[in-house]
Amino acid sequence: MATISNSLPLKHGISLWCPQHASLNRIRFPSSFGSPASTRRYSVVSCAFANENREFVIVGGGNAAGYAARTFVEHGMADGKLCIVTKEAFAPYERPALTKAYLFPLDKKPARLPGFHTCVGSGGERQTPDWYKEKGIEMLYEDPVTGIDTEKQTLTTNSGKLLKYGSLIIATGCTASRLPDKIGGNLPGVHYIRDVADADSLISSLGKARKVVVVGGGYIGMEVAAATAGWKLDTTIVFPEDHLLPRLFTPSLARRYEEFYQENGVKFVKGASIKNIEAGSDGQVTAVKLENGSTLEADTVIIGIGAKPAVSPFESVSTNTTVGGIQVDGQFRTSVPGVFAIGDVAAFPLKMYNRIARVEHVDHARRSAQHCVNALLTAKTHLYDYLPYFYSRVFEYEGSPRKIWWQFFGDNVGETVEIGNFDPKIATFWIDSGKLKGVLLESGSPEEFQLLPKLARSQPHIDIAKLQKASSVEEALELAHASLSAGAAV
Repeated sequence: MATISNSLPLKHGISLWCPQHASLNRIRFPSSFGSPASTRRYSVVSCAFANENREFVIVGGGNAAGYAARTFVEHGMADGKLCIVTKEAFAPYERPALTKAYLFPLDKKPARLPGFHTCVGSGGERQTPDWYKEKGIEMLYEDPVTGIDTEKQTLTTNSGKLLKYGSLIIATGCTASRLPDKIGGNLPGVHYIRDVADADSLISSLGKARKVVVVGGGYIGMEVAAATAGWKLDTTIVFPEDHLLPRLFTPSLARRYEEFYQENGVKFVKGASIKNIEAGSDGQVTAVKLENGSTLEADTVIIGIGAKPAVSPFESVSTNTTVGGIQVDGQFRTSVPGVFAIGDVAAFPLKMYNRIARVEHVDHARRSAQHCVNALLTAKTHLYDYLPYFYSRVFEYEGSPRKIWWQFFGDNVGETVEIGNFDPKIATFWIDSGKLKGVLLESGSPEEFQLLPKLARSQPHIDIAKLQKASSVEEALELAHASLSAGAAV
C-alpha cells in the first residue's frame, strides 16, 4: 500500500493516500462514460486459443488478477474464455507476503510459493498454476503487454503476440519508485521490493549482510526493518519526515512503534534525505551519504519510498493526472467501451467520502476485482462503495518477543484521541464535527477488530470528553459501540 509521495496536511485525511485539490475531488465523469447499458458491451469472439482471439483478457498478474479470475470461474465464464497476461513468472499471489513472512529468517519458517498464491489471503482456495489449467484459463507468463489498439481491440505483447479481446481488464498495479542512477539508485546491493524476484534477490543479500540501511519510513520501510531485525542485522531506517508513517500515524502513536523497533535493535535517522549511495572498488554498496554530510555504513540498502501506478502502455485510456492511474467509474469502466481497470492502478470514486481516490492496498485489489467482474458479467449496476482499510503485521517470526498487528478503518481526519499505552494494546480515534471518522487499533481481539469497520462506516456521534476519560482500550471501544447503538436507535 501507501502510494503518492506528495504530502498534505493531516486534516485532508485519507486523501493523503489519494491527494487531490478540493476543487477537483467531486465525483464527476464525462459523458463518454455513458450509462451502464450503453458501455457494457461484449465482442463475443472465438474462444479457441489456437488463434489470437480472447473473449476476456486481464493484463497483470497480481492480487487483483487472481481474485478477478476466481470471480470469472464462479460465474462459469472462465473456461476457454479468459486469458491472463503477466510479466511475472508466477501465477497470481498475495503480494503483501513479500515484505512480511517471505522475509523471515531462513530458520524461522519463511513463506514460499505455492503457499501464498491467491486467494489464500482471504481464506479462499490456493490458485496454483494447475488451478488455472483445470479452469481452462490461458496464462501468458513473462510476456508483458507493450501496446494497445482500442479501435481494433488488440493487445501486443513483448514477444510479439497479437491478442484480440472482447473485454479488457487492466490490473497492472504499481511499480516501485526508484532513486536515480546518478546517485547510486541501482548499484549492486540496492534493493526494491515489488515481486518474488526482488524479494529473492534481497534474501540472498541478507544472508551475507552485516549493516542494512532502509530508506523510507512508510509501510515498506517498517515491514522490511522488522524482518531484518529478525535476521539480527545492524539495521537503520532513514527518512525525511519527523516520525514513522506520517500519512497515518500521529506523532504520539508513531513514538510507540519507534520505541518498540528500538527495543529490537533498529536505529532511526529522522529528518534526513539521501545525497547518494556510495560503492567500493568492486562496485558493491558500501555506504549511504546523507544531505547533512553524515555517512551510514551499509552493505545492503533497501529502498521503500513509495510506488507509481503502472499505466504504460495504457496512457491513452483515460488517465487521471491528479491522483495518478487510470480513471474509472463506480463499476470500474474506463471511458473506452469494453475496457476496465482495477486494483492499485484504478482512480475510482470513493463514494462514502465523495472524492476520487487511488488506493494501493490488497483489500481494495480483492474487492475491486470482484466488483468489476460481477458488474461486467451480470445486470448488477450498484456502485462500488469502498471503506478504506489498512493494516500491517510484523515481528511474527518464531522467537519474536511480541507480534505487532494493527488495523485502521475510515478516514484520518479531525482531532485524535489516543487510549492505551501500547502494552498490551493501543487505539487512536479520529473525530470530526463530533463524528467518529476513523479508528486504528493495535493488538485487538478478533471481536474488537470486527467492530472497527462498523464504526468507520456508520460514523456515529461520540462524546469526546467521555472517550478521553476511558481508562482502557476496551472501555473506549465499548463507548464507541454504545454510540453506534444509540445512533441506530434514533
